[in-house]
Amino acid sequence: MSIKKALILVILAHLISTIACAYIVLPEGVGSESVGSGEWAAFVTNVGKSESDGVRIDITIRNDTGAWSAMQALEENPVVLHQSDGTDTNCETVFVSSGGHRLAPGFQMRGYIAGTLYEPVTQMIYVECPLSDVPPASTLAIDYIFVTGQYNYYEPEANQAEGAFELNLDEIQTDLTYPIGYEVEDLIFSSEVEITALNDVSLTLTGIQRIDKGLKFTWQTYNPGEYPSYVHIGNPPVIGDDGILYGYYETPDIVSVPVTPADGIAEWETEVAVPQDVAGLYIMLSVESGKQRLFTNYAVDITEY
Repeated sequence: MSIKKALILVILAHLISTIACAYIVLPEGVGSESVGSGEWAAFVTNVGKSESDGVRIDITIRNDTGAWSAMQALEENPVVLHQSDGTDTNCETVFVSSGGHRLAPGFQMRGYIAGTLYEPVTQMIYVECPLSDVPPASTLAIDYIFVTGQYNYYEPEANQAEGAFELNLDEIQTDLTYPIGYEVEDLIFSSEVEITALNDVSLTLTGIQRIDKGLKFTWQTYNPGEYPSYVHIGNPPVIGDDGILYGYYETPDIVSVPVTPADGIAEWETEVAVPQDVAGLYIMLSVESGKQRLFTNYAVDITEY
């Protein structure tokens, strides 16, 4: 074989390998087109007195990244209130976060569950500044960090980026609706959807029940394979028309699930505490897919419950 012909074969092999490595199979029904600005958006919904006689600035955040995403304010960077006279004030009370959860693109929220797993508290999104009032033409600067795409236990900071909000405190939003800020095509699934998970195991939501403390979900998996398999989904949170993301955050891989036997079925339940008067609910579901401890997200419509 000539050197020229051998070189051509090497180049062709490299091209084929590159194309194969770049090929990505998306879960059925999950679109590949990006929407939004590529970052998060934030809106001031109220400016008033705090319990400590300072200024409290209530905020709604919206996922404009074009993908499933989690965010939080950068702890090492101060949140700064800029006054029109050039005076800057650092604001030390900062609760700006998605609570650890990935939120669907186009969805917006104004609170999440904090505290601990056994003593959860509802945490609204806001900033407090040590000022008696806010002069006109003031702005609030918040640096934040966010991740996008699937959650990978082995690379939790994959697709991580930084962003910044510059909020005009004269612009108060009073007509926001929750949880959907704007609709994204092919994003939302019905509660009857059958999801193909890890090892081709199918996952279905077979029961939804309102209970005293919130919602109870019944999940079922069917394993068509020759070997037993686990499919982790964590304790899926929900968000509704009050804009609060309910469900204390735990990484979905640590929550116990039953083994699904070969050519068999497994069934289990999860619960989430939600006030009875909250309607318009969607599940922010994470499903172990593709490989172990890699999770794909689904927005599941349960607004009829």
